[in-house]
Formats: sequence, structure tokens, C-alpha cells
Amino acid sequence: MGDGLARAGLGGGRRRRAGHLPDWQLLAAGEQVPGVQPKLAARVRLLACEAVNKNDPNDARPVAVAALRSPSCPLACPDDHAMVLKIWARRYRDLGRSRTQIACRLHAALCELVPGGLGKEISAGQAGRLLQEAGPSGAAGQARLELAEELVGDLRHTGARISETRKKLATAVLAPGTSLTEIFGVGPVVAAIVIGDVRDVSRSGGRDRFAACNGTAPTGVSSGKRKVHRLSRRGNRRINHAIHMAAVTQVRYPHSGGRACCDKKLAEGKTPKEALRALKRQVSDAICKHLKADSARVAASDAPAREGTRGTTLSPARPAHTPGAGSSAKPLPDQFPPYDQSQGPAKATPGKHSGGEAAPIFLLTQRGFDLHAPRGVGASGQPGADGTFRRA
Repeated sequence: MGDGLARAGLGGGRRRRAGHLPDWQLLAAGEQVPGVQPKLAARVRLLACEAVNKNDPNDARPVAVAALRSPSCPLACPDDHAMVLKIWARRYRDLGRSRTQIACRLHAALCELVPGGLGKEISAGQAGRLLQEAGPSGAAGQARLELAEELVGDLRHTGARISETRKKLATAVLAPGTSLTEIFGVGPVVAAIVIGDVRDVSRSGGRDRFAACNGTAPTGVSSGKRKVHRLSRRGNRRINHAIHMAAVTQVRYPHSGGRACCDKKLAEGKTPKEALRALKRQVSDAICKHLKADSARVAASDAPAREGTRGTTLSPARPAHTPGAGSSAKPLPDQFPPYDQSQGPAKATPGKHSGGEAAPIFLLTQRGFDLHAPRGVGASGQPGADGTFRRA
């Protein structure tokens, strides 16, 4: 790609984490790394006339073509503070899942020691008191007791690590001075999840597009005069879950604005789920507004620093963007002038322009429009004796 290298896969998950180290190595070497979404490469592969089997050589060409021709490919950037929040938010989520798994196993162990087990949410202290009262008999019963005691210890240890991670998250969220925590129901954990996954809010555009990206915007399934909107299962589900937690927290407190919004929707005849979805959209708009305000504040604070150091850096502050305007975004070559009805239809000479020159042929390829000489034209590029081009 000349001055840059393209990378496929921006969908997150395992592939996104696996591609982080190559991105960092390429950025350290001074390369530009545009991220190509899989659907863009799939569209190029669909229109290709070569082999389309799924392998590395066949994938490399569509990714490179999509990176050159698509204006929506974002450039990879070095890790910033948002990546720190994302790391600790992922750690907090993994610890929560581990605690849930240990609690389920402890429930199963208690069912074999205590008749009926424990039918509600369990804690380490409550499980420890139940084990002290249990009196198993036999070697198998003693083994079950030891296993339950180990699970109680694991539950305490995991709870302590969750508390430590929550403190680290609170410290990391307060470091950049974000205003996201001013929203009712948005604490350090929710703020870290949102900032870590969004990173650059300018990529999401307005609040409507941001809502579509996080799945809070409804999906239209209208047919004819029947206008229907349903729940969207698309978008970033982590951000959607964070918004859901903030909305549920607002509904829980009667003095919050979210509770008033839900009550208003219920009075209009909406179901509780529909009212909650409407509230989630309001929370999404508020989050987008605060993220844009924080981004503008950071840009305003960095502007004097960039102005003061202009002309002193050895490399530009922002790398040159990969050419993003595809051939389809540009006017077609040799377009006809607007039709004037007063002059009548123009008489076109076959094989010639208005200047009498041979008409070039433009072929649309994956690289754009390629100029080819007309068939039947010699090296001089002149037409035949009768003024037309003949097939050789």
C-alpha cells in the first residue's frame, strides 16, 4: 500500500486482541495501519473475478483495495488512556463471571450437605455459617465439606480482587476528568466500559448514529402503511449492557429523571419494557453529549500546545491519511454537457469527441477507472479512414 499497511477485522473479541501486537509494532516502525471492516473486504471479494477461496493471499488483495478506496477506514493509533480503562473494565467483567461460576458450584455443593440447599443469592459469610452447622458422615461427606470450604475461600478471594479492581477503575476514570459520571446511574464501572469501547466519539457521528452503534435505536420493520419498530439486536452489546445498568439504576430511585420518564411512558400506554427502551435511548443521547463535550474540552486544551510547538517537530503531528476517496465518489470522466432543448438534440459523431479526437475507453476495475486504447486503433491512436473504430 505504499506508505501504509492494512489490517482486517475491527469487530472486537479474539481477533481484535490478537491484532493488537502487530498494530503496535507497525506503528512503532512508522507505518500507517488503516483498519478494514470485514464487510468492506467481502464486498470487494464479491466483485472480484479471480479466486475467492478463503486464504491469506486471496484475503490480502480485497483488504488492500478496500483500504485504498473506502473513506471510512480509521487509522490505528497508539494506546491512550481509554485503552487503560478498557483493560481494567475487561478484568472487572472476567472477575464477575468467575465469581458467578464459583457461586453456582458452591450452591451445588451445599445441596449435597444441607437439605434443600440455599435458594437465594449466596455470600461467603452465609455459606461459612451453614458449613459450620453441617455434620457430614463418612469419607464422601467429609470430601464434600472440604470442597465446599475451598469454594468459600475462592469466593472470598474473588470478592477481594473485585473490590481492588473497582478501586483501580475509579482512579483511572477520575484521571482524565471525564464528565460522564455526572449522569445519574453512571458510576466508574459503567464509565470505564463506555469510554474504553467508544474511544473516539467522532467516529460515531451524531446521537442517532451513536444509538444505532450501541443498539438502543429501534429497528424499523414497517410494511406499507403499517409503521412498526422493534428491538435492535445489533450494535456493541457491552455498551448496550452498560446503558441498561444505568437505566435500571435510574428507575430504581423515584427522585431521578429516568423514573419520571418511565412513568410518563407508562401513562401513555407503553409496556414496562417499551418504557425502559425509551429510557435507554435517552441515556444513550446523554452519554453521547457528555463524550463530545469531553472531546471538545481536550481538543481545546491541546490546541495551544500544538500551536506553540509548530515547526519544531521532525515529523508531522498527524500522519497523512490514506487516500480514501474512491472512484465512485468522483465525477465520471468526459461527462456530457447539460442538454439544451432550444438547440435540439446534438448529433454525435461515432467514435469521436467534439474535438475530433479518438474516444478513450474507461474500464471500471477494482483499482478504479483504467484508461485503455480503443480497439482497432494503432499506435498513433487515430481512427480508421471512415472515422470509426473497427475490431481488430
